[in-house]
Amino acid sequence: MAGDPLPKRATYADVLAAPAHMRAEVLDGELHLMPRPRRAHLRSATGIGAFLFGAFQVGAGGPGGWTIIAEPELHLGPEPDILVPDLGGWRAGRLIDREDEDEAYITVVPDWVCEVLSPGTLRVDRMKKMPIYARERVGHVWLVDPRERTVEVFRHGGSGYVLVGTYGGDDGLVAEPFEAASIPPAFLWGTQSPPAAP
Repeated sequence: MAGDPLPKRATYADVLAAPAHMRAEVLDGELHLMPRPRRAHLRSATGIGAFLFGAFQVGAGGPGGWTIIAEPELHLGPEPDILVPDLGGWRAGRLIDREDEDEAYITVVPDWVCEVLSPGTLRVDRMKKMPIYARERVGHVWLVDPRERTVEVFRHGGSGYVLVGTYGGDDGLVAEPFEAASIPPAFLWGTQSPPAAP
């Protein structure tokens, strides 16, 4: 209706005021509160992060070349969108920590992010966060669905994302930008054999 004031844009203060049991993000000026993830989500995020940290973290002894961080708080854009992907990665030398910087957030655009999909976040991850990652030219985005046991790999193609491939099942994952190693399915899905009956 004419004369209605524009809705107030959410800010970092709204994120800081969010309940501790919720994950808060600001996407296109709107505050989004999501409950903490469930176990399948956590197993996939933890497993992928552990594998990539061990193989690709600078100085970890594997192929190296990356800084991998779990749940980095990203402030991207001039009126910053505030996003918390499950995992973020920066190529070596792009994310340099200085002793005089101790913010709880990162303003350097990552080279790769991973979003683990769950029923409560699926639409937000695809419809709200992907366009922001595209705008900021994040090089690669992985969308991991532990329920369907699939990983969609997207590469920024200059004008937006191109689907490189969809992977899944019980095979190891060899995918951009981490082609130098195969991620075993146990790290992707957190599956274990049930204990033997006594």
